[in-house]
Amino acid sequence: MKISTSALLDELKGRTSQHIQYAQMLMQKTEEELNFRISADSWSPLECLEHLNRYGDFYIPEITNRIAASKTSSKTIFKPGILGNYFAKSMLPKEKLNKMKTLKKMNPLHSQLNKNVVNEFIVQQQQFLELLEKAHNVDLQKTKTSISISKLIKLKLGDTFRFVIYHNARHMRQIQKIVSS
Repeated sequence: MKISTSALLDELKGRTSQHIQYAQMLMQKTEEELNFRISADSWSPLECLEHLNRYGDFYIPEITNRIAASKTSSKTIFKPGILGNYFAKSMLPKEKLNKMKTLKKMNPLHSQLNKNVVNEFIVQQQQFLELLEKAHNVDLQKTKTSISISKLIKLKLGDTFRFVIYHNARHMRQIQKIVSS
């Protein structure tokens, strides 16, 4: 698979903008509604967002630093890496979401949360939009980032963006299902 770099960045910006709009709509819900969970061991909408915020806490500084340190200029075509493409595609929401294990430190189950979580999510998504804009000036293939599960594994910046934003999409779909139930 090859994709135009600008088309990829535009797609990711569009998804991120949709996530911001949906989160802004969630601000109109009560904290009780946002803390509702379908079952004792499932996440509430706030726990889903807190999970995403924890990943944002890792990836925003990581991506920021890698873009700032990049000495490569933008290429017109992005070709995903094998591992990065696998990770990104595994995050895309499907009709029936397959359950995945999360790292203990990324699991917010039974946390005491309030609407500040939604505000933090919106701020982080705006930061991702800024990073996607800056990414137009670097090579998304040659610029590499560490990943949250291991500093030893590096992904192409384009794959990292895809992974994080598709992961967000997956949990936004999960939130929509919780809210509509």
